[in-house]
Amino acid sequence: MKSILKFLVIATLLSLTLNTQGQIKVDLKKKINTKVNQRVNQRTDQAIDKGMDAVENDIKNGSKKTDETDQAKENQNNQNNKSTGNDNQAQTDRSGGQEQTQFQAYSKYDFVPGEKVIFYEDFSQDAVGDFPALWNTNGSAEVVTTNLYPGQWMRFIMNECVWTDALLNLPENYTIEYDVIPIAGEEKRMKGWYMRLYQAKNVKAWDGGSAPGNGGFAFQVEYFGRPSYHTWYYGAECEGSKLEGYKEGEEFKQKENQKYHMAIWVQKTRVRLYQDQNKLFDAPRAFPTGCVKPDRIRFESGAAMIGNIRIAAGAPDMRNKLMTEGKLVTYGIYFDVNKDVVKPESYGTLKGIADVLKENPDVRVKIVGHTDSDGADAANLDLSKRRGASVKDELVKTFGIDASRLESDGAGETKPVAPNDTPANKSLNRRVEFIKQ
Repeated sequence: MKSILKFLVIATLLSLTLNTQGQIKVDLKKKINTKVNQRVNQRTDQAIDKGMDAVENDIKNGSKKTDETDQAKENQNNQNNKSTGNDNQAQTDRSGGQEQTQFQAYSKYDFVPGEKVIFYEDFSQDAVGDFPALWNTNGSAEVVTTNLYPGQWMRFIMNECVWTDALLNLPENYTIEYDVIPIAGEEKRMKGWYMRLYQAKNVKAWDGGSAPGNGGFAFQVEYFGRPSYHTWYYGAECEGSKLEGYKEGEEFKQKENQKYHMAIWVQKTRVRLYQDQNKLFDAPRAFPTGCVKPDRIRFESGAAMIGNIRIAAGAPDMRNKLMTEGKLVTYGIYFDVNKDVVKPESYGTLKGIADVLKENPDVRVKIVGHTDSDGADAANLDLSKRRGASVKDELVKTFGIDASRLESDGAGETKPVAPNDTPANKSLNRRVEFIKQ
C-alpha cells in the first residue's frame, strides 16, 4: 500500500511539472532525486552502523571469553567428564552448540593417520597453570582450560619457542596431528603462529636463528590468517632445493578463537599438510634424500593454544589386516569427548575400509568400539556401543555398504591393549576394531 501511495505522489508531482515552465520542471526533478538519495543513504548508513556494532561486539565478547577464567564452569566440566566417561579422543568441534561440519565436506580428504603411536600429548597429566612436562622453552607457556572447547591446552603468547624436550625417533613414513586455536597476542588481536618440523642440533637446548637446526619444514599462519610454508637446508647440494608457498582464499584463512585440526603426512621425501577437510600443501620433495631427517617439533613466534598432539608411524595395510589377519584396529575414526557422532576427519579411514568391503562383497564384519578407563564403567560401555553403531551407520549411509553385512558392538574399557597409566597408552585403548566374521 505504501509503495502505491509513493508512486501516486511522485506521478502527480511529475505531471504538474509538465504544465509549468522548463526551468521549474528541472528543479523539481532534482529535488525528488535528491530526497530519494538522501533517504537511501541514510538507511544504508544505519544498516552499516548496525553491522559494524555487531562485529565489534563479537570481537569484544570473543576476546573476553578467551581471557576469562570461570572456575565454576571448569569444576562442573571436570565433574561431568568423571561421571560420564572422559574419553579424550580427538576433539574438532566447538562445544557451545555449533553445528557439526558436514561429513560429505571431507569427500576429498585422503589423510589416514599412522598406526603405531610414537608421541602423544593431550596435557592431561599436567596441572593447569604449569608448564607442560614433556616440553622445553626459551620463553613461556602454560597448560590451560577454556570455556570455548573441552580438554587441556598448551597456551603461549611469545616471540620465542616451545619444543618437544626429547628428540623424536621418526621413521620414513609417519603422520602428525594436532588441534590449534589461534588467539590474540599482546596487540589484542590475532597474532598468528609458527610450527616447525626440523632436525635439531642441540639436544638439550633450543636452536636459534631464522633457519634453526640442520633444516626442516615450517608451517606459518600469519596474523591475518593466511597459511604458508617453507623449507630450509644446509650444504651446497641441498640449499638449492628450498621450497616455499602460501594458500590464498578466505576459506583457508584461520580466525581468532576457532579450532582447527592440522594433519601432516610424511612419506619419505613427500610432505602433505591438511587443515580440517582441506589439503593446503603437497610438496613431493620437501625433505630431499640425505639433506635432513627431522627429530623435533616446536611452536613459536605467535599466540595459540595447542592440544591433542599425535605422532604415529606408517599407514595401516587395511586390506591385509582385515582379509588375511581377520582384524583391523584403527585409530583414524574420531569422536568428540563423550560423544558418539563420527567426526568428518574420519573420512579417509572409513573410505579405505569401505573400499576393502566393496572389493570383497561376501565379507561380513563386526564393528567394536573401545574406550580408556577414565569415567564410570557402565558409561564407557554404553559409549563404546553407541560409537560402534555410529560407524556402522556411516558406512551404510555415506559409502553404500549393505547393512546386512555389518553388525556393531562395544567393549568399553574391558579389553585394553595397554595400561591406562599415561595419555599415550590411553590413546591406544581408544580405538575401533573391525573383525571379520
